[in-house]
Amino acid sequence: MTTKLVLLRHGESTWNLENRFTGWIDVGLSENGLAETKKAGKLLADEGFDFDVAHCSLLRRSLLTLHLVLDGLDRLWIPVKKHWRLNERHYGALQGLNKKETAERHGAEQVHLWRRSYDVPPPPLAEDDPLHPKHDPRYRSLAPDVLPASECLADVVERMLPYWHDAIVPDLRENKRVLVSAHGNSLRALVKHLDGISDEEIPGLNIPTGIPLVYELNEDLRPVASRYLGDPDAARKAAEAVAKQSQN
Repeated sequence: MTTKLVLLRHGESTWNLENRFTGWIDVGLSENGLAETKKAGKLLADEGFDFDVAHCSLLRRSLLTLHLVLDGLDRLWIPVKKHWRLNERHYGALQGLNKKETAERHGAEQVHLWRRSYDVPPPPLAEDDPLHPKHDPRYRSLAPDVLPASECLADVVERMLPYWHDAIVPDLRENKRVLVSAHGNSLRALVKHLDGISDEEIPGLNIPTGIPLVYELNEDLRPVASRYLGDPDAARKAAEAVAKQSQN
C-alpha cells in the first residue's frame, strides 16, 4: 500500500516575473501566477485528488496558492497548518535585487554560487535592517537565534526537516491525504531528503511554479514513484526556465 503526497510550489509571484530575488519578502502572485494556480487546482481535480490536511509557509504567495487550489477543489474547510519552517530560502542582502543586474555587477559565477551552491549563503542582512525578520510581527514569538539573515540551501534543509518529521510525517502516518504548498527552495530541501539527492547534485534540481508534484510513498515513507501532473514536457520547460533566471 502506498501513500500519496502532493508538493506544490506557489504560482509565479510578481517578483518571479520581475526576475528579482524574493526570499522572505512577502510579495503576491502575478496574473500568470494566478492562472497557474487555478490550473494546478484543475489538474488535481481532474485526476481525482482529495486532501484531509494542508501545510503551508507564512508567506502570501504560498498562502494564496493554497487558498485558490483548495477553493477549486471545494476543500477550503480542511485544516491548514502554517509554519515558518516552510518559508522560502532567505536570500539575505540580495532580496529585492534583479538577478541579471546582480550578475552583471558581481559576476555570473559569484551569483551562481550564491544561488545554486549547497553551502554558500549570500551576504546577510544587518540586524537593524527593516527587512530583517526580527522586525516582522509574524515571527515575534520565535527565538532571535533561529531567524535567518541569510541562508544557503543546507540551512534550509536543516530548518525544514524538523517540520517534516514533527508535523507532516505524523499526518502521513495517520493515512491523511496531504498537500504541501511552499517554495522553490523549501521544496528542493524536502525533495533532496525524499529522493536522497546528494549535496553535489541538488544544485541542478529546479522546481517549476504552479505544477503539482505527486509522490507515492511506501510504508517507510520512502518514494516508490513521483511525477508532475499534466504535460511532462511543459514541466520540463518550466524547470529549465527557473534555471535560466539569472541570465534573463
